[in-house]
Amino acid sequence: MLSRREMLTVLVGAPIAALACQRYRRHEYAGRIVGGNKSFGHRVLDASLDVGGANTEEVEIAIVGSGVAGLSAAWRLERQGEPRYVVLELESQSGGTSCYATDGIVPYPWAAHYLPVPDSSNVELTALLKEIGGFDPDKNGQLEPAENMLVRAPDERLYVDGRWISGLLPRSRMLPADWAEFARFQGQVRQWVAFRDDHGRRAFALPLSNCSPDSPWVKADSMSAAAWLSAENYRSKVLRWWLEYGCRDDYGCNLDTTSAWALMHYHSARVPNPGAPSAPFLTWPEGNGRLVRHFERVIGTRMRHHQLVVKVTPAEQHVDLTVLQSNGNAPYRLRARHVILAVPRFIAAHLLSSWPTGALERSESFTYVPWMVANLHLKERPYSEQFPLAWDNVLLDSPSLGYVVATHQTLRDEGPTILTYYFPFTEVEPQTARSRLAALDHSECCDVIMSDLVRAHPDLPDLVERIDIWRWGHAMIRPIPGLIWGTDRSEARKSRGRVHFANTDLSGVALFEEAHAHGIRAADAILKERQAVPSVG
Repeated sequence: MLSRREMLTVLVGAPIAALACQRYRRHEYAGRIVGGNKSFGHRVLDASLDVGGANTEEVEIAIVGSGVAGLSAAWRLERQGEPRYVVLELESQSGGTSCYATDGIVPYPWAAHYLPVPDSSNVELTALLKEIGGFDPDKNGQLEPAENMLVRAPDERLYVDGRWISGLLPRSRMLPADWAEFARFQGQVRQWVAFRDDHGRRAFALPLSNCSPDSPWVKADSMSAAAWLSAENYRSKVLRWWLEYGCRDDYGCNLDTTSAWALMHYHSARVPNPGAPSAPFLTWPEGNGRLVRHFERVIGTRMRHHQLVVKVTPAEQHVDLTVLQSNGNAPYRLRARHVILAVPRFIAAHLLSSWPTGALERSESFTYVPWMVANLHLKERPYSEQFPLAWDNVLLDSPSLGYVVATHQTLRDEGPTILTYYFPFTEVEPQTARSRLAALDHSECCDVIMSDLVRAHPDLPDLVERIDIWRWGHAMIRPIPGLIWGTDRSEARKSRGRVHFANTDLSGVALFEEAHAHGIRAADAILKERQAVPSVG
């Protein structure tokens, strides 16, 4: 058992813990820990489970998992004229880490909360955004991002040395040597953006399947971002903080656990041309839940919640799925002509009864960082000196990523709001981090959050009406050195007979663009097979 100060020291660091214990009196807040049905979901690990005698239902295509990859696969099948599918989801809601809630003053996200405007070459993602009104034609007939979905100003601010400043670069701490290193890094980014191989492919692109395997930067995947920065003689602590913030934000990793290639990808893939700004962000009060809502409307009654697939048994002409139901209904078998496993690799390894020799061991290359996400429901905005409340609000010298404001796009800058707070457990090995996160009760989670935020918002304790918390045990795949361009990831993408795989971990980075692309790839593989061999019935 740890004391309060010891717990805070472990999670938020000694300086924040000391300050919290001196200035912040612990409160008890209304709210609860929400999230997935872990006890039921863990039944997938029960090798002795037997549902002999269960009824059998037949279906053409079964999609297991309704994260973005599974939803995108269903959307693709629908848009290609194939409606004979079902989507099986363990939880009561769809979306995975793009899920959302509606019991606040506005809908709000439970994790993923924005989508960069895609390049026009990403035809499928552009088509999806067109369907939700994400683009408007300009006077020349070209597509422009819809103004009401672009993040409005002020978009970002940073709390540093007791004050809020615009943007996320800690300029007030930067000396000439820091600026020189920053300029040198930006020069390298311009080189990475300009690169094209003999086939016209970029070094860094989205989705990752469009990246050049012949780029000289591929070899950087074998080393950590920290090692690469040292090799390139980047010594600025300010620059390293800024670069590490990006790794924690997109990957849930620090510089030691992020592949150097992934670091370069973060800063280059969404920049259209050398020297150009990065792609702007689209966002909604419920974050990427807006896209989940659209997917759900497309799928309709073919979405089945409370369904736990515990076994997948491939045969030559079909695939059998053993399904439990958390709503108390009887288990059943689903016989499908084709299956898309839109679940993380470690779950797929437990589901497939005929997993190839060595594949389960190779799945251990895929590691996942846990996150704590909290939604703070406030009766009024916290007071801010200097720079006003922004969409994204980050605290320097904090292990968290700060918070985003769910009401920001509503144009209401006063009154009640919801702050969505993000805390990735990046500093220790994932299994230890999961144990630490699981051990925190609601009160302790609130203590961590408030100890972090009260430094910037002394009035925050009096504004909180409730705090709800989601503990994501396997929130994001980690792009550790060697994963993205290693053989394990390329092997993991391969179909196994009539079973196809779709998940962001097949890219090594947990991005909406990657999940969407994998869902489409898996759906297209089935459509291609069906054209070659007509279905029966």
